Amino acid sequence: MTQHVAVLMGGWSAEREVSLRSGKACADALERQGFRVTRVDVDRDVANVLKAVKPDVALNLLHGRPGEDGAIQGLLEILAIPYTHSGVLASALAMQKDRAKVVLRDAGVPVPHGVLINRLEAARAHALERPYVIKPVAEGSSVGVFIVTEQHAHPPQELTRPDWAYGEEVLVERFIPGKELTCAVMGNRALDVIEIVPTVRFYDYEAKYAPGGSKHLLPAPIKPNVYQETRRLAVLAHRALGCRGVSRADFRYDERAEGTQGLVCLEVNTQPGMTETSLVPELASHAGVPFEELVRWMVEDASLNR
Repeated sequence: MTQHVAVLMGGWSAEREVSLRSGKACADALERQGFRVTRVDVDRDVANVLKAVKPDVALNLLHGRPGEDGAIQGLLEILAIPYTHSGVLASALAMQKDRAKVVLRDAGVPVPHGVLINRLEAARAHALERPYVIKPVAEGSSVGVFIVTEQHAHPPQELTRPDWAYGEEVLVERFIPGKELTCAVMGNRALDVIEIVPTVRFYDYEAKYAPGGSKHLLPAPIKPNVYQETRRLAVLAHRALGCRGVSRADFRYDERAEGTQGLVCLEVNTQPGMTETSLVPELASHAGVPFEELVRWMVEDASLNR
């Protein structure tokens, strides 16, 4: 019998557009392999839609809330529809960057020093010595991120805007100079390591998803011991948070530090992008897993009680 897959995409987060692109790419790949596919642009009535559609599996390609924070995972558990990627707890934990850092640090994964403060307080005075980074606690794709350098006499005043949509608390972290690295985990296996070289000011939303916004160096041109430590830490972070399926850990690496001490984990993405410019498909392809095979593996890996 042909397996019926509901591809969940869109939603209402700040990452809606890239989710639609991830969803389309994966739905097309499944259809080419003979799967029966229903494309679901997720709205508040998603439970009723899924009850009517009655899929065998949900391929979750939502980015941000409610697809990455445990909410859609809880709904799928209630509806008893097996789903891809991480479960309720791991999704909620990884999305909440301040809580995730505590778990990662306790597991032996190095994370940057930071403080959690109110956005208005962050706008009033420098919370850390410059340079530092301000980021929303629970957004992805570098949405709402500011890098504050020595040239900035004052913190970003955008934080005080009445239409600020990224929560009342922000995470202020020490800026880590050096290389931007990322490593995907597939199951419990680390793939390779990419160095991301942005062609714009930093690896923000535009650099991630606009063609030509960044260059990907694969394999990353770093020392072998740092390369292997990045892979080891990606798996350690994946397991510490309780992730399942595919995840992607992002790192900064300061080459001036001795050995691997300059390597710091910024975050773990439980719903990494699956567009034509995305990192996970590129890493999988490099490891000998073409895009269609990767998408099929994700569907076959789906389960409940994740």
